Amino acid sequence: MPKTIIEPFRIKMVEPIQMTTKQERIKLLKQAHYNTFLLQAKDVIIDLLTDSGTSAMSSAQWSAMMLGDESYAGARSWIKMEDSVKDITNYKYILPTHQGRAAERILYGHLGGKGKVFISNTHFDTTRANIEFSGAEAVDCLTEVGKNSATEHPFKGNLDIKKLNDTINDWGAKNVGAVILTVTNNSGGGQPVSMNNAKEVAQACKAHGVLFILDACRIAENSYFIKQREDGFENYTYKQIAQEMFSLADGCTMSAKKDAMVNMGGFLALNNDKLAEECTNLLIITEGFSTYGGLSGRDMEALAVGFQEVFDADYLHYRITSITYLGDKLNAMGVPIMLPVGGHAVYIDARKFYSHIPINQYPGQSLVCDLYEKGGIRSVEIGSVMFGKYDDKGDLIPAAMDLVRLAIPRRVYTQSHIDYVIEIFEELLKNRRKSKGIIITKETEFLRHFTAHFKRID
Repeated sequence: MPKTIIEPFRIKMVEPIQMTTKQERIKLLKQAHYNTFLLQAKDVIIDLLTDSGTSAMSSAQWSAMMLGDESYAGARSWIKMEDSVKDITNYKYILPTHQGRAAERILYGHLGGKGKVFISNTHFDTTRANIEFSGAEAVDCLTEVGKNSATEHPFKGNLDIKKLNDTINDWGAKNVGAVILTVTNNSGGGQPVSMNNAKEVAQACKAHGVLFILDACRIAENSYFIKQREDGFENYTYKQIAQEMFSLADGCTMSAKKDAMVNMGGFLALNNDKLAEECTNLLIITEGFSTYGGLSGRDMEALAVGFQEVFDADYLHYRITSITYLGDKLNAMGVPIMLPVGGHAVYIDARKFYSHIPINQYPGQSLVCDLYEKGGIRSVEIGSVMFGKYDDKGDLIPAAMDLVRLAIPRRVYTQSHIDYVIEIFEELLKNRRKSKGIIITKETEFLRHFTAHFKRID
């Protein structure tokens, strides 16, 4: 078999990258208060901040956008989107939203409130924020193996079933807003969830009478790992695997900006008549009418095509193999990463990479800053900046892990871009003991990582 990863597409349009010097980037990062979210995109050479909404759309998607029906109600474009989503999810009600967090706000805001709890393998940042903003609590029940970056396991994103049952019993089933299974598990290093685990979660939820929701924004990538790693699915198509997983849950939220490969869009899908009606009322109040929900007709056209394209076998092989290429190269040179390599990103274990930096000086944010200064690479911390809390004395309660995520946009970068990232890590490895910690100088109560200000410790 050839060793070279061939992209299963040709490039038809290019976007120029503005090159910067290290001295320029040092100045720019200081002006952005050492927060890469506050940098201007034009000052970034390789942008690995997120894979959300950053995909390159296909010629079929761009062509479909020209057919966009912008009618307020019952547009042809809505029918195409609804049919495409129902084809894969088989859920009765599809509620379009402008992106995934809007679906989360509608569903979890409605089901949440003080005294309620939501249980997940790992809640991502917007999910947790929408839950906690409602007054409810978000509890993670990740398996223990998923918390160890160096341990090899095929499904480190799994939800711990014993912890799930114990948490439901501790809170009482009537106080559980929902159990949320995130596939793949973004905050847990982009690790996949097995079909068997999803079945066990479904059984537990049914036994307790608790709502079971999938966070399905990367379900195609999760399906790839199930086909490759889980017995009994070798002869399934990726689409059939996704359909089976959807069949286990009562509904889903989805940011279509990931595995539907669009720049904007999402949806909430449900089977329960009463819950769907209540959420539809909230959709109309906050997003738009029930047949567009904050999306233009052209957005819905692109989503309908992208949600089918993502299950193409050649695309998924290229997608996962190219990300594994980056992870394998970093691992071979001694960069501590989350193993095995996940679906949409490579995660660096920042606590190990910068073992000399105390956790309360945010080693992950230090690495994020160093990557930008050294190579113009924008990444994001998934750790104690994003998920840390404070105790009654104001001391940091750190996250379970301090990771730095290199999220790869879909169909955007070539292997030479990735080789450049590898070379920058080679340079960082040589001088990592010289890196300094970071402190927070300004923050908000929710989702502080988006807007926080930092400074280097001298």
